[in-house]
Amino acid sequence: MATPRPAAPVSRGWGSGGLTGAAAALRRRYPTVDDLERAARRRAPRFAGDFVGNGLGDDVCLRRNRAALDACRITPRYGVDVRRVDPGVTLFGRRYAMPLGVAPMGLAGLLRSGADESLAAAAQAANVPYVYSSVGNSTIERIGKMAPDVFWYQLYGVPAQEHRVSLDLIRRAAEAGAQVLVVTLDVPVRAKRSGDVRNGLVVPFKPRLRTLLDVLGAPRWALDLLRHGQPRFGNFEPYLGSRPSTQALATYVYQQMAGPMTWEALARLRQAWPRAMVVKGVLHADDAERAVRLGMDGVLVSNHGGRQFDAAPATLEALPQIVARVGRQATVLVDGGLRHGVDVLRALHRGAHAALAGRAFLWGHGAAGAAGARHVAALFEEEFRLALAQSGAVDVHQAARGGADPG
Repeated sequence: MATPRPAAPVSRGWGSGGLTGAAAALRRRYPTVDDLERAARRRAPRFAGDFVGNGLGDDVCLRRNRAALDACRITPRYGVDVRRVDPGVTLFGRRYAMPLGVAPMGLAGLLRSGADESLAAAAQAANVPYVYSSVGNSTIERIGKMAPDVFWYQLYGVPAQEHRVSLDLIRRAAEAGAQVLVVTLDVPVRAKRSGDVRNGLVVPFKPRLRTLLDVLGAPRWALDLLRHGQPRFGNFEPYLGSRPSTQALATYVYQQMAGPMTWEALARLRQAWPRAMVVKGVLHADDAERAVRLGMDGVLVSNHGGRQFDAAPATLEALPQIVARVGRQATVLVDGGLRHGVDVLRALHRGAHAALAGRAFLWGHGAAGAAGARHVAALFEEEFRLALAQSGAVDVHQAARGGADPG
């Protein structure tokens, strides 16, 4: 059941200022993701904005992702009839509106409550994949109902007891209708994220003086917290009995969701999962090839948004070798720093079949709630259509080839 898409802004004259309606007002107020980030950071306490926006160490890998995107040049081809551009793409047997999805993000509700549901609804309305995280603040079952046509599920392994909980999580995801399972490979150990250490971030929050001062400077965020409560790791409630406390849930996740996802465990999950399966966190072509040999339908080229290993390459740098090795056997996805529609074109130009963006959507929700999340999807679609046409391509296949031949 597809959700009706929001009506496009109506123009009253020439230029963007002539557009009318709520969507047009958001477009004028927040014409870019950068504008949304600034607004979201102003609304939230520093520790919440830093948790979303920062990487780890000196943020070298985080900046490297953006620099690689900015350095990717595409020579346009002109003289092509681009009045009818088709941005759609087929992934794992399903047709989506564009080759961009919402990346999984843990503890998304820290920036603003209701983030997982907001992003799921926005993805459903825009007909783009929504990858819901194991450590999201909603539940698998609720997300499955909110985004029935676009629901993908991302798994962090829980190695204890021979992955008993891991296997049950994917059983629940299958029953909730998830079309794709995305298993994260790139968290063998917990990273040291200096900003979180500096800010004393802990869930549930502790009344440290610095934290209290930070919260007092963000009154709307504080009222939202009082109304909705602290973010909870809802997916894990069934494993702790009846309505466990927020602290019990957070402690369980911290203690149990630790240790590497091994190739052996990945093979077990492949046997248990009945649909398309993607391994996330691949940066080496040999690892991509091994994943495909295990039966993976896709690989997600990812460095965890620059949040796991500061010496890792930018995803756009790693992408071409992986595409060359497995691009004919598997669907190759990429994430890492995408903020504009032209970034999606850059990913396709480097060989990806589609891309995922995370922070961009969360900044939208943080700035303007559900409407902000929908606004980010609209921004990406508008900008991607324009980038396709400007490059001389009328669809994603021509985009991958660098544009149509004008003849």
